[in-house]
Amino acid sequence: MTLPNASPLLRIGVFYDGTYFQKASQYYRYQHERRSRLSIGGLHDFIRGTLAEKESVDARYCQIVDAHYFRGRISAAEAKERDALYADRVIDDILMHEGVVTHYLPLQNGHEKGIDVWFALEAFELAMYKRFDVIALVAGDGDYVPLVRKLNTLGTRVLLVGFDYQYVRDGETFNSRTSSKLIEECTYPMLLSTLIDDRTKRNEPWMGPLFLPRQERVAGQGTPPRFGAGSTPEAGAGQQPSVAGQAVAAEPSAGADPAADSEAASDDQQGEILNLREGYGFIRRDGGDNLFFHMSSLIDVSFPELHIGQRVAFVQRTTARGQVAQQVRAIGP
Repeated sequence: MTLPNASPLLRIGVFYDGTYFQKASQYYRYQHERRSRLSIGGLHDFIRGTLAEKESVDARYCQIVDAHYFRGRISAAEAKERDALYADRVIDDILMHEGVVTHYLPLQNGHEKGIDVWFALEAFELAMYKRFDVIALVAGDGDYVPLVRKLNTLGTRVLLVGFDYQYVRDGETFNSRTSSKLIEECTYPMLLSTLIDDRTKRNEPWMGPLFLPRQERVAGQGTPPRFGAGSTPEAGAGQQPSVAGQAVAAEPSAGADPAADSEAASDDQQGEILNLREGYGFIRRDGGDNLFFHMSSLIDVSFPELHIGQRVAFVQRTTARGQVAQQVRAIGP
């Protein structure tokens, strides 16, 4: 085929809805039989291979020339207070290692505001100036339909990477469904979740690299994983862990108790979830008072996975706002 500007290179831009991707990654880590997070590097390789096939171009000429990640997050001051700065830095380091540019807006009352607008404006502007041949959207919201239509006017093809999944926890159903309108508008719509669950594709060469190999979660072993999340044990005094070390530490060993990978047990407390609000909640400490906790203080569990009455372990800390629970992790049903 003849590419724009007579160039043999297929220029690809990748744009992540960060919250969407993170939730999908958590689903595969905690709910899916894979029990492993998605790999950004593996996903990039998959995107290149897919477009090489669809565009009839040698894979060597399919290159991701730009990648951007958009997400709302808490302020640095709040992250410090909630003991979440290190967890945020680990994710930033992994994205940086993969050449992904991060774009953040502050959360407002625990909710993202304006991030999808920024996502769309940035994607359209960069498509104009950098003349991407294809833009890959890792997203599922119908709010991106106007963006896709605008990209179509530029002649930019759009590959959609979507995830549809559903799971039940404590009798409550949680699901993610890619917008049908978004699917209809994209040049190459692809539900990656369907391919992952297709048993006939389990031995495809691209399948394994889509996930973090289990051996990479063992501290001090393996190569750096492509994506990790959650708080990690602090480095020892005087140590400066590499990006690889930080990323490895972000995941507990396969089959290990998450509590074993957390801070010293001398500060550990236990209790149960008393109630849950928008992005925060309260823990009834065993034999003590109720303690506030924020979703940014969670380790190896996402906020939607928590439920009232769930047993948790945590570290009790004194902050400017009083006693709070930090480094919160699930230890039982």
